[in-house]
Amino acid sequence: MEDLSAAFHLPDSALEHLTAAVQFGFIAGTLVFALFTLADRYSPSRVFFWSAFLGALFNLGMIWDGNTMSTLLVLRFTTGFFLAGIYPVGMKIASDYYDKGLGVSMGFLVGALVVGTAFPHVLRSSDESIPWQWIIGITSLLAATGGVLVALLSDGPFRKRMPSPDMTAFFTVFKNPGFRSASFGYFGHMWELYTFWAFVPLILTTYLEWHPKTDFPISLWAFLIIGIGGPACVLSGYLSKRFGEKRVATLCLILSGMCCLILPWAFSWENTICFLAFLLFWGMVVISDSPLFSTLVARNAPASQKGTALTIVTSIGFAITILSIEVLGSLQHTIAQPESYLLLALGPICGVWALLKRRPEKEMKEVL
Repeated sequence: MEDLSAAFHLPDSALEHLTAAVQFGFIAGTLVFALFTLADRYSPSRVFFWSAFLGALFNLGMIWDGNTMSTLLVLRFTTGFFLAGIYPVGMKIASDYYDKGLGVSMGFLVGALVVGTAFPHVLRSSDESIPWQWIIGITSLLAATGGVLVALLSDGPFRKRMPSPDMTAFFTVFKNPGFRSASFGYFGHMWELYTFWAFVPLILTTYLEWHPKTDFPISLWAFLIIGIGGPACVLSGYLSKRFGEKRVATLCLILSGMCCLILPWAFSWENTICFLAFLLFWGMVVISDSPLFSTLVARNAPASQKGTALTIVTSIGFAITILSIEVLGSLQHTIAQPESYLLLALGPICGVWALLKRRPEKEMKEVL
């Protein structure tokens, strides 16, 4: 952002505006993809390819010397829009290839997302300065390459094509109680997840302020805390084969909710190793239920509407992340910072309630 601000003379508020533009673009894209049931009517690998290619193209547009704040906002919004044809459509492709073992497949897919999310923190922790144009160019090339690789895939054996547009699919998928349960569990998970990721550097900075004699590289530890969720997703996928997706997802949601409640107290821990180990554990359980929720959503959606179902649930989930981040950011200025993080626990609490409300006694015994 410092390089972008210097290159294009951007205002101080550019960071939040450009970040929000990507999020709003993603939400708009998922709504369009879901309303027009694109991933169910057309070959999902082709949808993925064109989305990756166009997203890379608009991302690359940021290096144009004539950019202004307005053009950058348009470019970020459009990039976010086409990301809607990558992440949820990728999950649709996985569900077309796997019936049994879908949880493991989703674990690898979401694990890759997590490692990619954490990767910029590694670049930031490097002592060598990498030109920002190179970062944009490399990420655009990687996105386009990923699109080409997926385009080489044939449609999965479990794909069932939707013969004609179904504008009602956006709403009818929620009539299934199992789908609603999985979706609302996922919404609770999303309330916590991206807000936790966004505030990890601030959490680490706050701990150092409380303990002036302690020192550790914030960017590197931010990468480790977020990135450890990658292998955790794979592990949860394998565990789901033995214990079931819903049981493992519920347990992860309970554990991450407990971490939300522990954090205000954890700031006072003098033992830095314990504090960092706690955040690493949180980094594992905060995301390891995500592929399992996607699996449950896919399993409880009609075969011809899986792409639409995954897309609309993802859209609502990311809209919730914007609200959570904004609310927590506002609370940081009004109440004591450690206590403000208790807000994150609302997501896991509501998510667990949604998962267990139908048969609470029996399913709670299964989880425990």
